[in-house]
Amino acid sequence: MDFVIRRPTLDDADAIAALHVATWRETYGRLLPDGFFTPDFVDGRRRMWRHVLGEPSDDRVVQVAESGGELVGFAFVGPAFGPEGADLPRDRHLYSIYVRDSHHGTGIGQALLDAALGDGPAMLWVAKENPRAIAFYRRNGFDFEGTEQVDDMAPAITEALMIR
Repeated sequence: MDFVIRRPTLDDADAIAALHVATWRETYGRLLPDGFFTPDFVDGRRRMWRHVLGEPSDDRVVQVAESGGELVGFAFVGPAFGPEGADLPRDRHLYSIYVRDSHHGTGIGQALLDAALGDGPAMLWVAKENPRAIAFYRRNGFDFEGTEQVDDMAPAITEALMIR
């Protein structure tokens, strides 16, 4: 399967937002409460991506994967953050990396990770209910750090911190 990894432009913001929602539905739909994907949620993703791409920053990296003229994946990396005063284990944070189910196993996820983050030290949060993602991160040198959290909006999803 042919694909291209590239930096997105502001013109891609709405397509990335739609992809973000679609990949969340594919990945977490069975774990999220009914009605989670409200019009406000979808609009919030649009606003987020318009902001991220409209106000570029040297410390944030976004890469998208395109196949057949369609966006099929994205990765978003930036500075680590956490609760005020928290001792963060790494300076870089993989905020998100998603690939459409129809493109799993094609190498797109690895290409996105390599382009957005490389192989340096980083942290990320992964849903413990997502064994495919956990295996991917482990293959890329990440291990569980021991910290877990639950988002009040998605109480069926426990996130675990991984670092390398």
